[in-house]
Amino acid sequence: MSAERELDAAGITAPALRDAYRRCRELNAQHGRTYYLATRLLSAEQRPAVHALYGFARWVDDVVDDVHSGIDAKTAELEAVEGRLRAALDAGTTDDPVLAALMDTVQRYDIPLQHFRDFMASMRMDLTVTDYPTFADLGRYVHGSAAVIGLQVLPVLGTSVPREEAEPAAAALGVAFQLTNFIRDVGEDLDRGRVYLPADELAEFGVDRERLLYARASGRADQQVRAALRDQVRRAREHYDRAWPGIGMLAPRSRPCVLTAYRLYGRILDLVEDADCDVLSRRVVVSNGRRLAVALPALAKAMFARAA
Repeated sequence: MSAERELDAAGITAPALRDAYRRCRELNAQHGRTYYLATRLLSAEQRPAVHALYGFARWVDDVVDDVHSGIDAKTAELEAVEGRLRAALDAGTTDDPVLAALMDTVQRYDIPLQHFRDFMASMRMDLTVTDYPTFADLGRYVHGSAAVIGLQVLPVLGTSVPREEAEPAAAALGVAFQLTNFIRDVGEDLDRGRVYLPADELAEFGVDRERLLYARASGRADQQVRAALRDQVRRAREHYDRAWPGIGMLAPRSRPCVLTAYRLYGRILDLVEDADCDVLSRRVVVSNGRRLAVALPALAKAMFARAA
């Protein structure tokens, strides 16, 4: 379905606002392959809002990960983004396309602004925090970087129960996805000077940053590193288990989309285990065939749910 039909279905008519949502849709399609595929299973009127939420998160994430800027420049840019967001929400208008779409989405779906404050707080942590001593420390970061993403999207998806009942599972799914990324991307994160795995839990297996760096440089993860990563896979699966009941709490038309994302991200953990947790020399990727195998049955269910 074209962007124009999605915008028509969502009742977005102002030309400038339509352009703003188109920009967010382009960001989603360009950067979020699994996420974008899952959004294709949403009803047309839901998609622009999800693209807007992703577009803002992508924008901020790109600021943090810009390898050409120093900490001072990134800090200043994050402060500028947050200031522009506050100004846009206060004034009810902005000339920035991503913020315009985000602001419209926040107002349409009554999304609490605290979720965005928490997100920005975690993004600021990324500028100076490179290690997490315990999972509790990591949890403070993950709340703002992942749990609140699930909470932001939940009003757009809709629920078959009171929203607050579905919120813990939505937050758990955001965390599950984030922990999956940490495991899959441990090598790339090391290249950026970051370790998103709890140091005390790695130490239980005789692993520290230096051992991870050696495995990255040599292209081989030893048995201790693999055992430590298997333990992190176990924890990630626990969060998927906590998130599972929440899929049934969603509005029926939204369940196929979230179930697809759930299965595709879960497949990443399967691939990590298939590689015996040797992910420091390569990045595991879900194949296009697997994506289609998961998405096509879900598409049929989504179409039935919409018709019903």
